[in-house]
Amino acid sequence: MLRCCRAAAAIAAGCAPGSPRGRRGLAMAKSKFEYVRDFEADDTVLPNCWIVVRLDGRNFHRFSEQHEFKKPNDDRALQLMTKCAQTVMQELEDIAIAYGQSDEYSFVFKKKSRWFKRRASKFMTHVVSQFSSSYVFYWKDYFKDQQLLYPPGFDGRIVLYPSNQNLKDYLSWRQADCHINNLYNTVFWMLVQRSGLTPVQAQERLRGTLAGDKNEILFSEFNINYNNEPLMYRKGTVLIWQKVNEVITKKIKLPKEEEEKEVEVTRTKTKVVPLHCDIIGDQFWEEYPEILAEDT
Repeated sequence: MLRCCRAAAAIAAGCAPGSPRGRRGLAMAKSKFEYVRDFEADDTVLPNCWIVVRLDGRNFHRFSEQHEFKKPNDDRALQLMTKCAQTVMQELEDIAIAYGQSDEYSFVFKKKSRWFKRRASKFMTHVVSQFSSSYVFYWKDYFKDQQLLYPPGFDGRIVLYPSNQNLKDYLSWRQADCHINNLYNTVFWMLVQRSGLTPVQAQERLRGTLAGDKNEILFSEFNINYNNEPLMYRKGTVLIWQKVNEVITKKIKLPKEEEEKEVEVTRTKTKVVPLHCDIIGDQFWEEYPEILAEDT
């Protein structure tokens, strides 16, 4: 819009923007205040590195309480987060993979992405703004009986990873964090909801316990085998690009027939697909080698 205004100003002055006179006209039109552009910092990120934008909910503990999220996991909230992340990937196609759990999502941009000249501020602000607006826009689709009381907040950070192994270790770290947090929250809320402990008492009960201790509490006191809990809770959500076949109905006119006829047509489309699986081991990366391929 600004460029159009500048061009219009040049034309109004009788100068075509592409002509020498037009260029002189534009130069003359510069104000004395334009020197302030020199204060803008160069935030171009290093080349040949994976760019990870991690987004986190701000004060989401309070947000979840005021909007009555189910504990320890609310399917509506998790699915809404995934919907927003899918929207981000569809808008910013240089994202190779994304991983989410609880109120966070990590978006991995390709190593050779030239999107917005690799400016860090552009990566972060576009991801956060697209995600935040999508959260508000799609809220009613997942929380049909719960009014959005106030808009949520999300913050973002950028980290660069130079090697494929660095990136895989980062994603493994986030999935391990998902397991640790979900196991703790599952036991904690069972103690509160079914044993009648206060939150403080539940914290004291779990202080110093290891993963085996927590699994034992779930099994012996609540008859819950943690390994049977939904994968979405235990593993989080992985978003990747996949080719899928879609069946659509089209109207076509066949030879020697006067009226159009509806027929089913199968077409292949690349979509963002959610998976709930282990990404710490080698199997996932062997099954989807195109994620780390530099020429994709």
